[in-house]
Formats: sequence, structure tokens, C-alpha cells
Amino acid sequence: MTTTLKLSDLGENQPKRVTVDGADVCVVRDGDEVFAVADMCTHAEASLSEGEAKGGKIECWLHGAEFDLRTGAALTPPATEAVAVYEVSRDGDTVTIGAKGR
Repeated sequence: MTTTLKLSDLGENQPKRVTVDGADVCVVRDGDEVFAVADMCTHAEASLSEGEAKGGKIECWLHGAEFDLRTGAALTPPATEAVAVYEVSRDGDTVTIGAKGR
């Protein structure tokens, strides 16, 4: 299952929570690129879509753990486990978030 939204509805580096196949996903627009990762911090059960995004990273608002939006890798403590990354495709103003990838 996929979720579709408009690129114009995504603010620059303003995380947005969407649901894909019953799972909460954090979507971030960074310039013309769009990234999608699991919305739950792997350190603490906090929504990443409530955190800050910039420079291809998202920071958890609760303890400050940072994750790479491209790979899902945990970049800073206290998180040590990556978040799942979702497939993203774009056709003009249409952004489709697909299956969970890595």
C-alpha cells in the first residue's frame, strides 16, 4: 500500500506525519528531495515528526538523537539503532510514499 501527497503541501524541512499501510511515517522535504523514515525514535518512543529537520538529518525532540534521512542511520547518541527508510517517488507535484525499505 502507498500514501500520496502533494509536494506543495510539504514545508521546507518541516516534518510531517503520514500513515503508510498502518504505520506512522515521518516525511521531510529538503529542497527538491523528499525523504520518509519511520516516525518513532529507536531510543525512546517519541515521534520524529515533532522534531527538527535540516541538512539531511532529523533530530528527535525528546533526547536529541539524530538520524540520517537518506539511510536511517543513527548519527548521535542516545540512539544506536537506525530507523526504517521508506521508498519515495515523485512525479511533478505528486509524492508517493511506498513500502518500507531498509
